[in-house]
Amino acid sequence: MSSYAAALTQFLASPASKGWRDLAVFAPGDAATHAAAAADADRAAGHVVAPSPERSLAALAQTPFDAVRVVILGQDPYPTPGHANGLAFSYIGPPPLPRSLVNIYKERADDLGAPSPATGDLTPWARQGVLLLNTALTVREGASKAGSHLKLGWGTVTDAIITAVSTARPHVVFLLWGAPAQSKRGLIDESRHHVIASAHPSPLSARRGFFGSKPFSRANAWLEERGEPPIAW
Repeated sequence: MSSYAAALTQFLASPASKGWRDLAVFAPGDAATHAAAAADADRAAGHVVAPSPERSLAALAQTPFDAVRVVILGQDPYPTPGHANGLAFSYIGPPPLPRSLVNIYKERADDLGAPSPATGDLTPWARQGVLLLNTALTVREGASKAGSHLKLGWGTVTDAIITAVSTARPHVVFLLWGAPAQSKRGLIDESRHHVIASAHPSPLSARRGFFGSKPFSRANAWLEERGEPPIAW
């Protein structure tokens, strides 16, 4: 079974890491190395960690640095066994869909008048430049384990990712869903980028500001105003 440390090394050696691997946090022995090692240690202690190592950096692998146009920022991967796949809020598996994703699709339908997709796989979004990022890249699987890796060291890595996108990419829309995501707002240069902040789409909070926030149409409108093509949500 692969380790998170080995998966990190493999990712950084791959063409998919172009742009991302230049960040200081991905240098040998820096923050990403320590976070991956901490995830490995948690698994060695008997905990099941998600997503699998080979999917832990899928958000970066699927959306190259120089292609980022939208960032959707969540908290951490789904802790429900089998749900996490490395893309925030995405799900690849049989029905039913995770409830947060059901709410995302409900808001998408209300916002755009489009029917819900048949699949929970958000890879098509990622391939259009939507960085599906969580503030932590791993989590312990199981009930009540949400947030279990928020202090594992991934925050330093994802802060650097957000800062780099804000600094080097033009015209990016940041969708900050939930309090952990909104706590990163200070890393974003809002004179150059657009922030749409709302409650998390979780059933616990979606009715407190996620529903009705119209993130998809608002993101596209802002992109189009700047001559950028819209996202096919």
